[in-house]
Amino acid sequence: MSAHQLDRRRFLRTTAAGAAAVTAGGLAATTPARAEAAGAPAAAAPRAGARGAVSFRWWGTSGWRVDIGDRTVLVDPYLSRFDTGLFRGAFDPATPLTVDTVAVDSLVDRATTILVTHTHWDHYADVPHIAARTGARVFGTLTAYHLGLAYGLPAGRLSPVRGGEVLEFGDHTIEVVGALHSRNAGYSLAFPGVRVDTPPQPATIADLPEGDTLAYQIRVDGGPSVFFMGASDFAERNLTGLAPDVAMVALPATTSTADYVPRLMAALDHPQVVVPVHWDNFETPLTNPPTVAPSDRARLDDLVAAVRRVSPRSRVLVPEYRTAYRF
Repeated sequence: MSAHQLDRRRFLRTTAAGAAAVTAGGLAATTPARAEAAGAPAAAAPRAGARGAVSFRWWGTSGWRVDIGDRTVLVDPYLSRFDTGLFRGAFDPATPLTVDTVAVDSLVDRATTILVTHTHWDHYADVPHIAARTGARVFGTLTAYHLGLAYGLPAGRLSPVRGGEVLEFGDHTIEVVGALHSRNAGYSLAFPGVRVDTPPQPATIADLPEGDTLAYQIRVDGGPSVFFMGASDFAERNLTGLAPDVAMVALPATTSTADYVPRLMAALDHPQVVVPVHWDNFETPLTNPPTVAPSDRARLDDLVAAVRRVSPRSRVLVPEYRTAYRF
């Protein structure tokens, strides 16, 4: 671990991470009760867009809005949250792809960068609309690149990456990390496959394959390093040396991945803060408290308990929608 990382860890262990609630007027200080539940004293997050301000908002599933000064980075922004039958036991792969422009546009006032971990519908379906509306640059796999072309996005704003890239953005860097998608009980996954050329514009959720999986680490100058997972598997060797201050960790899907939490916490060098993601019912409105299926609630509780057991110095923060956090 570098001296910078050691200094950051020491700083975070002696300085509380603030949290603030999003209101119609912007950012407001959280209540003491909410802060205590999050494991930190109350503090106001700085105004989004102010130079030097950094805030993180969870948008459900593995989606995030990260405001860094005058830049806005989106990770897997999926806000339409339409019904596929998945949470009703009636999953329909032929579900049409739709964009809830009212829901999306109400939250996405700007974006400079969009990071796509993989191209399943609950991570990618809103990306073309957001990119076209905001002019954001989209980073993702070669599959994400070809799907972007299929939606009519200009090639000049589509940046294919593979893992290993460290991208410079002035006041922050983004490191691309090769990752893996979770496996189901049959050791397979939904809609496997890649797009090696430009297909017709997708019409159903089955037209958006996994397309390989990435993770990302954002390192902010003078601020935290934050790791983002979009799917619940990983290659330990690819995580060596990242040592993030904060890790957004996807809920493990099944028991098909061995020793998920112990291996992940060790590979990430036991982050100071662990934030579980991808545990909510992403076919319900983006309102608090998040809706969670009973089986997912049990797995979330198991994840939190496992992190506390194998990484006792890590603080676990279970996020709420649209709430701005500082780390």
